[in-house]
Amino acid sequence: MNALLIRGVAVGALAGLLFGFDTAVIAGTTEGIRAAFSLDAAGLGITVSSALWGTLAGALLAGVPGDRYGARTSLIFIAMLYLASALGCFFAWNLGSLIFFRVLAGLAVGASSVLAPVYIAEIAPTDKRGMLVGAFQLNVVLGILVAYLSNAVVTSLALGALDWHVKFAVTGIPALVLLVMMFTIPDSPRWLTAKGRTGEARDVLQSLGSSDPDAEVASYARAEAATAAPRLSWARHRRPILLAFGIASFNQFSGINAILYYLNNIFAAAGFDSVSADRQAIVIGACNLLFTALALTVIDRFGRKTLLLVGAVGVTIALAGVAAVFMSNTHQELLLPLLIMFIAFFAFSQGAVIWVYISEIFPSDVRARGQSLGSSTHWFMDAVIATAFPLVAQHMKGLPFIFFAACMAAQFVVVLLFFPETKRRSLEALGTGL
Repeated sequence: MNALLIRGVAVGALAGLLFGFDTAVIAGTTEGIRAAFSLDAAGLGITVSSALWGTLAGALLAGVPGDRYGARTSLIFIAMLYLASALGCFFAWNLGSLIFFRVLAGLAVGASSVLAPVYIAEIAPTDKRGMLVGAFQLNVVLGILVAYLSNAVVTSLALGALDWHVKFAVTGIPALVLLVMMFTIPDSPRWLTAKGRTGEARDVLQSLGSSDPDAEVASYARAEAATAAPRLSWARHRRPILLAFGIASFNQFSGINAILYYLNNIFAAAGFDSVSADRQAIVIGACNLLFTALALTVIDRFGRKTLLLVGAVGVTIALAGVAAVFMSNTHQELLLPLLIMFIAFFAFSQGAVIWVYISEIFPSDVRARGQSLGSSTHWFMDAVIATAFPLVAQHMKGLPFIFFAACMAAQFVVVLLFFPETKRRSLEALGTGL
């Protein structure tokens, strides 16, 4: 864990902070945007969801340039997208320009969710990889909390019509820091080896503190020879594809983003007349951060599979409790504790594991494209569930939570029977052994 390795992990994790920040900042701008452009509910929904569809596109498109040009070079352009989006939203002169720059933010978020975990996984020591890649997810939830806090601070300034412009502009500060710091870290030694630049790979490994860079480069080259394929292939990569699809789908079938997006609506549906949106968001964000950090201290000791199993049990119980509150229309006072329980178990399991697991299970030559598949599955399911949630809930308030709880019970069985443990196994062993 020398200075260069720590800096590389920190830069990759900073991309995660921007991921969380840009995703969550919209929560504090909706009323200002609605007033500025006289939007009805449909118009506001299109505006809010524009970044989400950009995120799906970013996740789908990031894999090819990631494999061709490397995660580091691609992340430089992603940082530029984040910065352009922040400035563009600040100066947005009409609704079309705002949507355009929010789509840019979405592209950056989607691409970050693919390439930042890949970069960290490829420079991290095997025995610390879970914790270090998990730092990306920790920074995602930190970014969400920072967005909620930033929104609260900007609101307190009473800026009037400038309020939502400034909230978006604040995201430009970490974007600029990320852009500058990208020039202080090296390309991944595994990517360099895959491109035949073994001398550079050896130098980078030495700089990262490897005790035997020649042996590591040789192991990378052997793995490349054993697994090299021109593209992500169902015939060659069936099992990691199914694992990535499964973990990404279950992540969203937990209802996590639907609950975060519609938190105020959920409390209103339970009969609460006035609940502070800012306070709810900060409590939920702080809980998310705390339990993600806790998971990272044990993920390399207990393993990814164990955390997924423990989390599935806790999340199922919490969601079943929320469903019972709505179906019985009683004990509304339990809603907040149940939602906190849900966030805690989710953050401790799926929230901490998803990006680690997907970044580990694909061979080096298609790792970015495999990560793209998992990430795009995640964002597609997110978009579908976020769209469907209010439509289903208006017919029966407890029905979405019954569905989410059933999915988490199914996840326990699927993980128990089919998911391999990846802790303390090298990326090369995983790439050839799945």
